[in-house]
Amino acid sequence: MPESIRIGDYVRPPAASGLDATGYAKIGEFELSAFLTRWDALHDDALQVVPERIHPTAQIHPTAIIGEDVIIGPGVRVHEFSTVRKRSVLAAGVSVGFGCEVTHSFVGENTVLGHQVGVGHSIIGTDAHLSANLVIAAISLWNYDMRVPIKEIALHGPGDEPPYRCTTSQFGGLIGDHVQTGSMITLGPGIAVGRHSTIAASVCMGSTVVPPASVVRSSSPEVIIEPRRI
Repeated sequence: MPESIRIGDYVRPPAASGLDATGYAKIGEFELSAFLTRWDALHDDALQVVPERIHPTAQIHPTAIIGEDVIIGPGVRVHEFSTVRKRSVLAAGVSVGFGCEVTHSFVGENTVLGHQVGVGHSIIGTDAHLSANLVIAAISLWNYDMRVPIKEIALHGPGDEPPYRCTTSQFGGLIGDHVQTGSMITLGPGIAVGRHSTIAASVCMGSTVVPPASVVRSSSPEVIIEPRRI
């Protein structure tokens, strides 16, 4: 497991989204845990300097719900019955499909979210394509009360290497540029997917670092039931 995860090794900074004067322009320079710690303050500062919180060329369906602290770039499309909220950023050219929910996430330029995609507390790169019925979960199931999460998200690798600690109890995933996925997928909490990787349909995976240019498939039909460890 790497001791450091640099966002720039996964995600290219926005180039045409009106974010030049904000911290998002330098997102690639951040180490992941440092960015997660500073994210709220960085976003609040960005709200003060962006020339337009919602670019006039964005197309937002009347049934969509957009939070008052959301930044939406030029050419963005948000389709019917979708919600974008809680300090999210949709960079230039993003397409959000029917019935999606984007919460406290950065979505990079020209990325496509298919229908009924749920993304929470995540960073998604440019030109990614996340297909229908995909969820990136942000809170560990092993919290005693998921309404008040306290369990820190960590990324675990093979063997006995120490986990990468995210310093937060809410983190979904770091999804690299040009990542493509099938449908009916659950990722996170806590995943980093390298650039140009492909994740096949029906994969359920979290707490993992996926190297660049990987293919991830699900092949085991086995279901394991065992006592919960408290």
